[in-house]
Amino acid sequence: MRHIVFLCAVILLPCSLALPLPLPLISRPALSRLEDLKFITAYLDRFFPVVDKVIKHTLEERIKAMQKFFHLKVTGKIDVETIEVMDQPRCGVPDVLEYSTFQGSPRWRKNLLTYRINNYTPDMSKDKVDRAIEKALQVWSDVTPLQFRKTTGPADIEILFASGAHGDYAAFDGRGGTLAHAFPPGSDIGGDAHFDEDETWSETNREINLFLVAAHEFGHSLGLGHSNVRGALMYPTYSYENPRNFYLPKDDRQGIQRLYGNFTRKSYFLMIN
Repeated sequence: MRHIVFLCAVILLPCSLALPLPLPLISRPALSRLEDLKFITAYLDRFFPVVDKVIKHTLEERIKAMQKFFHLKVTGKIDVETIEVMDQPRCGVPDVLEYSTFQGSPRWRKNLLTYRINNYTPDMSKDKVDRAIEKALQVWSDVTPLQFRKTTGPADIEILFASGAHGDYAAFDGRGGTLAHAFPPGSDIGGDAHFDEDETWSETNREINLFLVAAHEFGHSLGLGHSNVRGALMYPTYSYENPRNFYLPKDDRQGIQRLYGNFTRKSYFLMIN
């Protein structure tokens, strides 16, 4: 999408480049985190983990990898621009280049998937939550052979709202930070999507838009990882775009169609009432 979304987090082990901001515009949280080594290393450990445990990666090398992913000036040093990106609300899945799939390219081996909403956020009416979830799944069914059916029994994609630790070893971190996370296709929690109840959810641009976050998370539920293409739905950080104007970007279409095949059910535009 044009300015993008997210958020999310799947760790299963779940615009133009901004110029440096003048001091009066730098947020206090960013200034306070410039020398917060614990925050910086925790961010890198979670979103840019060291895959090869044999090769020693310096902090500078890891910062460079993060800066390259987000199209920042690659210096290996922490500056305000880098901290501002680290401090953005986002998805909890580790980051990669362009569209990607999870290791082994897991995918569902059927085209009809079930989903169940286990509980509802008090921030929105039940009907509005149902519609946001339905439309978020439609983002993917519109461009693939996939179809989704809501059920009240056990489902392929279990959806829930929760705060803090909620039984999946990927505790939420309170307001801001990680907004949601989802797990790639598989048994047990595979495909499930969890949303942080400490956020304030809405169907508009008030606080966090549920449709935008859910559409991103369901990309993970279907097997997509993160993209470093600005404007892609699977870009890791969240920003609002009017759902009425939402159009699934090419990067995301290519990724999901690589897994499930090319199929156009209807226009990519979603008219959300």
